[in-house]
Amino acid sequence: MSYIAKPKVTHPKLPRNKLGLTERDYEGSVSTLCAGCGHDSITAAIVQAVFELNIEPHMLAKISGIGCSSKTPTYFVSESHGFNSVHGRMPSVTTGANAANRDLMYIGVSGDGDSLSIGAGQFVHAIRRNLNMCYIIENNGVYGLTKGQFSASADIGSKPKKGLPNQQEPIDAVSTALSLGATYIARSFSGDKDQVVPLIKGAMLHKGFALVDIISPCVTFNDHEGSTKSYAHTRQFYHHVVDMDYIPPAKEIKAAYDEGSSMPIELHDGSKILLRKVDTEYDPTSRAKAFKYLRERFNAGEIVTGLLYIDEGRPEMHELMGNVDTPLSQLSLESLRPAKGELERILRGYR
Repeated sequence: MSYIAKPKVTHPKLPRNKLGLTERDYEGSVSTLCAGCGHDSITAAIVQAVFELNIEPHMLAKISGIGCSSKTPTYFVSESHGFNSVHGRMPSVTTGANAANRDLMYIGVSGDGDSLSIGAGQFVHAIRRNLNMCYIIENNGVYGLTKGQFSASADIGSKPKKGLPNQQEPIDAVSTALSLGATYIARSFSGDKDQVVPLIKGAMLHKGFALVDIISPCVTFNDHEGSTKSYAHTRQFYHHVVDMDYIPPAKEIKAAYDEGSSMPIELHDGSKILLRKVDTEYDPTSRAKAFKYLRERFNAGEIVTGLLYIDEGRPEMHELMGNVDTPLSQLSLESLRPAKGELERILRGYR
């Protein structure tokens, strides 16, 4: 993987936050993702969110797994802590880091394949522990790094470039998180920055597990009609044994629509998705009502966006475990070492 450093030249009149930093100070390397990828819009939203929250870069930890989505942390807050884990293991790595240092703010960036297939068990237990983190899923319905196979969020009837249409029911990250007891659940569309930024800010400030599922179309491989996640824009050239992809630059698709309204979004391949924002009368504190509403809108062919559920009363992982307030990484050896005879007493209990 190659990284391209951004120039450090900054306009002197750029707005600064309470720390005296500009948005440029929260950027990372130049993106190597396909031009027009929705993931880059999410990166821009994260940059704006942490800038507006006045987060000190060294107090942020960003962790990812494997996939196009998991390259995203390279592109924001270069002065923060970062760890790129193996496929599907981002939640357990984040759990370990959080257990060691609860003072940091954690952003986990994952994909629909990384979270709902190989990492499904990890996703489940991060929710179960109510791990204090912002968990972002960049959801495009395909495995982009391995040439566009269906992920677990692909819709029935979606057509691949080769092979038969998908016939398996998709896993909905939002409904899954709702059933498992997640305490902050939101969904949005990568092209709706006005909605994505406040949802990420809310997730960052939430005490507990916060999921933000963002529909983020793939411009390269999800080019089949009928997919609710398509953004197809690919032309391929084959020359003997050399397999080449040509990906023309695409203009990002953006959306702006009112609360309580729905809006069809036409994608590059001519297919459409129908988004609906929850209105001001929607109650995000009722799990049962959220389930009912999501199912009704799903049956109507709509993808509901906005803050879908929040529970601020459930204790997060450290409170559940009774951990001390001081991060474990900062405790002295003396405070961690068992008292004389204590280890022997513990061992006797296993004999």
